[in-house]
Amino acid sequence: MNSYQNLWKQTFSKFIWQVFLWNFGCLSFLFFLILVINVFDFQWLYRFSPELYYFFRDWFYFIFKSDLFFVFLILICIFGNFYLVYRLICKLFSYIQAIYDASSLLFSSDVDYIELPRELEEIQKHLNSLKKESMENERIAKEQEVKKNDLIVYLAHDLKTPLTSLIGYLSLLEEIKDMPKKQREKYIKIALDKSYKLEDLINELFEIARFNAEKIILEPEKVHLNLMMEQIIDDFYPVLQEQSKQIILCQNDSVDLFLDPNQMARVFNNLFRNAIFYSNTSEIFVNILKKETSVQVEIRNSGKKIPTEKLKHIFEKFYRADSSRSLRTGGSGLGLSIAKEIVELHEGKIWATSERDQTTFYVSLPILKS
Repeated sequence: MNSYQNLWKQTFSKFIWQVFLWNFGCLSFLFFLILVINVFDFQWLYRFSPELYYFFRDWFYFIFKSDLFFVFLILICIFGNFYLVYRLICKLFSYIQAIYDASSLLFSSDVDYIELPRELEEIQKHLNSLKKESMENERIAKEQEVKKNDLIVYLAHDLKTPLTSLIGYLSLLEEIKDMPKKQREKYIKIALDKSYKLEDLINELFEIARFNAEKIILEPEKVHLNLMMEQIIDDFYPVLQEQSKQIILCQNDSVDLFLDPNQMARVFNNLFRNAIFYSNTSEIFVNILKKETSVQVEIRNSGKKIPTEKLKHIFEKFYRADSSRSLRTGGSGLGLSIAKEIVELHEGKIWATSERDQTTFYVSLPILKS
C-alpha cells in the first residue's frame, strides 16, 4: 500500500510544483516588463530611430494603460493551469492503463516479466512477485493433479487384486460344501483380510474425492490438550496391542488451548498412525512442552530415516514417501497435507526432522485467548 501512496504523493507534488512555477513565471514576467518600462526610457532607441521609439512608446502606453494586457496575462495563466491539470489527468490515466494492461499479463504464460513505466517501479516489483507466485502455484497444482491421477490409477489397479482373491475364496467356499473345517476357517480368514484391504482402498478413493470439495471450517473451543492427547492415544490401543507397541506421553505442564478439538484430533490421529506404522521399536514418545506464547507437541519414533529430499515434500498433497504404495505406509498422500492446513488455520506450525534412525514430528500451537 505504501508504494501506491508514494506514487500519488510524488505525482501530485510534481503537479503542485508545476502550477506554482507556471503562475510564478507569469507574475515575474509581468513585474519584469513593468520594471523595464519604468526604469529605462529607451533614449538610445530614439537616437537610433525616432519613429521606432514613438511607436514602441505608444504601444506600451496603450497596453499598460488598458486592461487588455492584464486580461491576456490572466488568460495565459488560466490556460496554463488547465493544461497542467490535463497533463495530470492524462498521467494518472496512463498509470491506470499501464496497471490494467499489466494485470492481464499476470496469468499469461507468454510473458515472463512485466514492465511498467519508471514511476511504477514498486508496483512493477509487486506484480512480478505475484506473477512468480501464480506461476509457482500453477506448477504445483499441475504436479498435484498428476499425482492425484496417478494415485487413482494405482488404487483402481490395486482394487482388482483383493477383489479377485475375495471372489475366488468365496467361490471355493460355496462350491466345496464338504470342505474341512480347518481349511474353511483359513479361507474365511483370508477372505476377511481381503475385505478389509478392499475397504481401505475404497476409503482412500472417497478421501481423494472428498478432498477437492472439502473446506475446513474451524469451530474453536477451550480444550484441555493433555486430556485430548490421552483420549487419542487410548483410541489406538487395539492397534498398539496388535503390534506390541506403546505410546509414552510425557507432560510436565497442564495446557488449555482455544482450538477445534475435532480438527486437531485429525492432525494427531494422522501423526500417531504414521509413527506406529513406521516405527521399528516398541516405544513411541510424545512430549508436550509449554513455552511462553506457544505449546509444542513432539511425536518421536525410531525407524528408517526419511531422506532429506523426501522430507521437503512430505506435507505436499498426494505425496507419499513410501514408493511401494503399501496401504499401511503409503496411504493417499493427503493426511500430512491436511494436517498442515489445519495447524496453519490455528496459526500454528508443523514440521519434521529425521536423523539416523529417529524421526520427529513437531506441532507448535499458539496459546490463544478466546
